[in-house]
Amino acid sequence: MHVQLSRLMARPAAALALAAGLAGPGVAQVADLRSTAAFRVCADPANAPMSSQDGTGFENRLADYFGELLDLPVTYSWFPSGMGFITQTLRAGTCDVVMGYAQGDELVQNTNHYYTSVYGIVTRRDGPLTTVDQLNDPALKDADIGVVAGTPPATHLARAGLAKNMRGGDLFVDRRVEDPLGDMIEGIRSGEIDAAVLWGPLAGPRVKDDPDLQFTPLLKEEGGPKMFYRITMGVRLEEQEWKRQLNSLIRRNQEGINQILHDAGVPLVDDYGKQVLP
Repeated sequence: MHVQLSRLMARPAAALALAAGLAGPGVAQVADLRSTAAFRVCADPANAPMSSQDGTGFENRLADYFGELLDLPVTYSWFPSGMGFITQTLRAGTCDVVMGYAQGDELVQNTNHYYTSVYGIVTRRDGPLTTVDQLNDPALKDADIGVVAGTPPATHLARAGLAKNMRGGDLFVDRRVEDPLGDMIEGIRSGEIDAAVLWGPLAGPRVKDDPDLQFTPLLKEEGGPKMFYRITMGVRLEEQEWKRQLNSLIRRNQEGINQILHDAGVPLVDDYGKQVLP
């Protein structure tokens, strides 16, 4: 685990000087890890519609936008998300920023959030569930509902008495070979299941222009866990200046960020869970 900056600051200055001297010239300093020649992004190569090795994900477009703001070319360090992702990418020094990182994870230092999104329900546009916008809606009583195991909506569905209706998909999979969310969406289209409750940035873009399916944000759920979450960029724990630079870019370019997300079909809400429209 990286040493927190607050712990470093608590050490006597003399001890810090001694440690620096003992480290010797062969040990890379934290400041040396971040490239000044490229905007180096750590990303999953098969996490569409977010990131994709072919560059079509909306996180790819956001990375391009930040690269333009920094006047730097964008390069990638690809690794499947899940166990070992941060160790093999950000901590290994092969890249300098993780796009689309949920706020609060101790593995990285979070920038300020650059968007907030919400879980929602995917249904057929012409079906009996088209008006559903709460999970306690009686219309869901006999519906087969897809949900990713371990995600917040599963708790809300159980509380609404719909545990028997849930058709689960795995949370951590290698998306190069498995796509449980895509399977659920195709299941709704084919009639195999009636609906799916999914994370907006993953589901919204997939059904944005679909003539048969719709995504409805779930903004009325009561009790925990919450259904909307702040999304940040992740940087190494010690890189305070890099975080401040990214925070400044986020603050000054929020309108441009929102436009990219809206164009992609990502449902946006404010910090209180109220929908942000294009």
